[in-house]
Amino acid sequence: MVTGAIKNKVDKIWTDIWAGGITNPLTVIEQLTYLMFIRSLDEKELATEDFENMAGEKMEHIFPASEAGQSMRWSRFKDKDSREIFLTMHQRVFPAIKKMKYGRLPDFDANGELVEIEDDPTRPDEGNTAFARYMDDAMFLIPTPQVLQKIITGLEDLYTHDIADLDMQGDLYEYMLSKLAQAGTNGQFRTPRHIIRMMVELMDLQPGDTICDPACGTSGFLVAAGQYLKERYLEDIFYNKEQKTHYDSTMFTGYDMDRTMLRIGAMNMMTHGIANPNIAYKDSLSEQNTDSGKYTKILANPPFKGSLNYEGVSTDLLKVAKTKKTELLFLILFLRMLKTGGRCASIVPDGVLFGSSNAHKAIRKEIVENNRLEAIISMPSGVFKPYAGVSTAVIIFTKTGAGGTDDVWFYDMQNDGYSLDDKRTAIAGSDIPDIVARFKSLGEEAKRERTEQSFLVPKAEIVANGYDLSINKYKKTVYVEETYPHPLEIMTEIRQLESEITSGLAELEAMLRG
Repeated sequence: MVTGAIKNKVDKIWTDIWAGGITNPLTVIEQLTYLMFIRSLDEKELATEDFENMAGEKMEHIFPASEAGQSMRWSRFKDKDSREIFLTMHQRVFPAIKKMKYGRLPDFDANGELVEIEDDPTRPDEGNTAFARYMDDAMFLIPTPQVLQKIITGLEDLYTHDIADLDMQGDLYEYMLSKLAQAGTNGQFRTPRHIIRMMVELMDLQPGDTICDPACGTSGFLVAAGQYLKERYLEDIFYNKEQKTHYDSTMFTGYDMDRTMLRIGAMNMMTHGIANPNIAYKDSLSEQNTDSGKYTKILANPPFKGSLNYEGVSTDLLKVAKTKKTELLFLILFLRMLKTGGRCASIVPDGVLFGSSNAHKAIRKEIVENNRLEAIISMPSGVFKPYAGVSTAVIIFTKTGAGGTDDVWFYDMQNDGYSLDDKRTAIAGSDIPDIVARFKSLGEEAKRERTEQSFLVPKAEIVANGYDLSINKYKKTVYVEETYPHPLEIMTEIRQLESEITSGLAELEAMLRG
């Protein structure tokens, strides 16, 4: 739990960076991420040294044994003069982590030149974290020694006095990421965490799942999935060596085309206790992505950029629906990437549900007729404020390849627990607990009327409506008869008010005259 005191400390670090001239919140997060990673390397090295002392067994080290190599350790430079810290970071630490290989940092020769680690064909990527794999084009932008020292002092204070375990470290990173949404311009990188958690709850994740987000951004869906599994299957995963290895390295896959987001997303997962997730640079819609029948669960909020060139899109996606709209192409992609029996929960813009183009109808027909559409959860347009007012829904389906759609569950979410204005203030009465509870007891929903917030619609009716999946197509509105006074009564009341006003003005005028 991130307390007010911890938030104040983070805000202070943030203010120090802003005062140094770095005002883009994404860049602030990125620079803090580098420093957190550098500190985490020294923490691992200290743990290795402790193990060596206890077991008497020699282990492979992250930092070279040379003076230059040891000077790169957080514990060695954090208390030095600000100018020495700045030079160490620029001349040694940052160049070294950009060339990290096999879980080791390279050394420096007598002239201070970096000596790269030679390739070892027997261990092509072994020991490299997802974060380290995307450091090649990273830039260290902390402007002055004074600003760097303030940040290091602030982070050290947080880690020493406030962060007791990995969960707390993950919460700290989540709080930093929340500032992207507060900043507005970069908020599109963050799906509201309570919406993510709702979607994860609806997916019924299991320890053996392979989970993917093909547009992962800061890895919010993957982090929430990991937390959900940890809460429910702690012993099954963490006391089973095979399952723990799966959880740390092969359970979670995320793709993105922004290397900054890959670094931030990878660090987000690492701070939440997922050691080496498969976070990769990949254009999910292109021929570069060959994943097919690979995942048991997909959780996503793909980008809705509008359109793109056909030349950049995988040809097998266009076979289902020839379109340039990314929101439709991603749905086709999800079906391809899922194993038979695999399930998907994705946020889609409302237009996907009722669009009248051939491509819109084709993808809806594909999901309804050839797979199993389970649910459409309509969300209020304010869910993504302050940076977007688009109306969206959550679509849930299972890949079968052989149909299976029966009754489709619709839910009209009206309250997500926050006000629907730009401030998004927490309020009472969230529909999310009701959504999760009802989805897990769909048998009871057959009794619900179309005038209620949730109800079932048979497949035949959806087909008859041209595969329209808009809730407004099926929801019935109850009109309450209103009675109004006769116009003559209203006129009488107006004249009475007019008389009272005239009388009052006369009294006021008399008082003023004296």
